[in-house]
Amino acid sequence: MGSRVPSQWEEITAADPTHSARYVERFRDLAAEGRDIFGEARMVDAMLERGARVLDAGCGAGRLGGYLHRAGHEVVGVDVDPVLIAAAELDYPGPRWLVGDLTLLDLPGRGVSMAFDVVLCAGNVMGFVAESTRREVLAGFARHIVPDGRVVVGFGSGRGYEFDVFLADAESAGLGVEVLLSSWDLRPFTAESDFLVAVFSPVT
Repeated sequence: MGSRVPSQWEEITAADPTHSARYVERFRDLAAEGRDIFGEARMVDAMLERGARVLDAGCGAGRLGGYLHRAGHEVVGVDVDPVLIAAAELDYPGPRWLVGDLTLLDLPGRGVSMAFDVVLCAGNVMGFVAESTRREVLAGFARHIVPDGRVVVGFGSGRGYEFDVFLADAESAGLGVEVLLSSWDLRPFTAESDFLVAVFSPVT
């Protein structure tokens, strides 16, 4: 068995130990200014019935999972960064926040037995995943959804993960495209788009 491959986020925070704390404060400042930091969560909320089960994959400091919890959903958030998880627990109590590697995602092994109606992976998380683990991460998302569940992933271009490669990786992980958008406010995706929001369902 080979050694675990660290994510690009972990490499960034190892090189700059203040990075995570500054990231947390940036979103706290945006919220204090009255800025909208929940758009991704509003889109996902519109896809769900009340009381749905949501996995916030790469949850960061909890802004999206926290919103979805307040909207009445059962939320589990996972992030590799313990600083961000600590901020999520402080700022957005209610969901279950877990420190964990998305490459090794095994929530039943952490006592979370439920499958999810939606896996949400926002905040450019896929751009921070180690290149060699991308398919494993996507396959983990597919394993954790109910048969009619969906996986929603959003990230920008210029992060070393071309959109066509990502879509091919998702297909190989058992995820079929339902909708491709260029923004969280439902604008259509085109060949010129520099952001992708992809909604997948499991291929049966």
